Amino acid sequence: MTSSLPINRALLSVSDKTGVVDFARILHDRGAEIISTGGTAKVLEQAGLPVTHVDQVTGFPEMLDGRVKTLHPIIHGGLLGRRDKPSHVEAMQKYDIAPIDLICIDLYPFEETIAKSTVTATEAIEQIDIGGPAMIRSAAKNFDFVTVVTDPKQYKLIYADFKAANGTITHELRRDLATAAFARTAEYDTIISKWMRDENSNNTNNIQINAQLVQTLRYGENPNQTANLYKDSSAKGANVVTASIVAGKPLSYNNLIDAAAALELVQDLYAYETRPAAAIIKHTNPCGAAFGSDLTEAFQRAWKGDPQAAFGGIVALSGNVDKALAHAIAHGEKFLEVIIAPTFTDEAKSVLTDRWKNVRLLAVGNDPRREHWQQFRSIAGGFLTQSAVPILANVPNWELMAGPKPSEEMQNDAAIAWITCAHLKSNSISIVSNGSLIGSGMGQVDRVSAANLAIQRARISLSEANNPVAGSDAFFPFPDGPKLLIDAGIKCIVQPGGSVRDKETIDVCEHAGVALLHTGERCFRH
Repeated sequence: MTSSLPINRALLSVSDKTGVVDFARILHDRGAEIISTGGTAKVLEQAGLPVTHVDQVTGFPEMLDGRVKTLHPIIHGGLLGRRDKPSHVEAMQKYDIAPIDLICIDLYPFEETIAKSTVTATEAIEQIDIGGPAMIRSAAKNFDFVTVVTDPKQYKLIYADFKAANGTITHELRRDLATAAFARTAEYDTIISKWMRDENSNNTNNIQINAQLVQTLRYGENPNQTANLYKDSSAKGANVVTASIVAGKPLSYNNLIDAAAALELVQDLYAYETRPAAAIIKHTNPCGAAFGSDLTEAFQRAWKGDPQAAFGGIVALSGNVDKALAHAIAHGEKFLEVIIAPTFTDEAKSVLTDRWKNVRLLAVGNDPRREHWQQFRSIAGGFLTQSAVPILANVPNWELMAGPKPSEEMQNDAAIAWITCAHLKSNSISIVSNGSLIGSGMGQVDRVSAANLAIQRARISLSEANNPVAGSDAFFPFPDGPKLLIDAGIKCIVQPGGSVRDKETIDVCEHAGVALLHTGERCFRH
């Protein structure tokens, strides 16, 4: 094993110029020759540092619009040659290849490029770095002799080693940096591969997951389970992983699961009708969902949907939280774990944290979209993937199969019923009245039990409700479920349809004068 080594020759070529001048100056002051390319060389020269351009080293100019500049034996020989192997030393001397002791390369900004909504495929492809990863891998492979820096945050590690090891770099640090370098090139290639796969959705033979550790959680669903939170580097739109924690301690595993479910529900509600909307989640199931003339009314109606279940729940709101809304949320006998909104005013934060010392306030930003994303679920021996898509209530496309055409108000309630039953665990039935979820049956092994549970959990007698509507996440295989709902006072049912016995349900609804809407699509949630 080689010990600490000095830096006599360094190659610097970075997109992120943060701190690079100071880094190069320290290397220069310790006697290192600085080799550089393009924009990095220009920045260093403007700072008064002597720079040897790569084309002076290779004898070849940068060409093909910069695609070829460091792909040369003089460069890679200087990185890969082992200084303890006579045949390597002899070959390097024969071909006038000087060793390179350190490289500092951070790769073209491919991630930032594809994040732009207007980027073209041509622009993205031109930001796929070739020479950079090649040099990083060469240097990392030969970490016994070469130091590889891939992130400005690593400069301080070099400074610390210089100070502790008398101007040299230890073998331990070289190995650690090489490990980080291979992780970086793997991450970079994964992002490119995913983008290429997304451009050609038919190619699903291999899937790479690229994620960065965000938080080591105290435990998982239960205290005897370990857990971590990772960020999907390709994620876009509002989400709880990248949300700002305005107040409160970090979220737990269960908090994160529920918070994500609450945000998705309020996004789906807002996508149907851009009115103020509120959603309350408990154990991933909606126990409150409502529209309102303003957010205060939406929240109050959502809370009234099931106050007992909402206690200790997680709230998501479609708009910003100000002082007045915060007072409405904090008023009365309530307890909330997490509140999610685009933003919180300072006054709102004070009101809510005065009411609940440890409440978590998550600001997800003013982006109401729910992005399409790839969902992963692990099972023993592998994992499953599926596209996670928004739940859409395309009411104009639904087919009226029985009964009178529902009023506009009932159609809006049917949309809420459809969206909320899609967010309840299957088998699920939701009951909605006056723009608010008032009853839900979830996680049942048959649809009759789900209907019974929804009726039992309804906060008011359905016979007294204003034209209550029921939603089902899959078709009714028999008419017994619809009969239960109709007998309880339901005036409209929305379901996918598609059962071989659909006519029996249609006849029951027609005979009772109850509107029956078929969506033509199922929305199971297991």
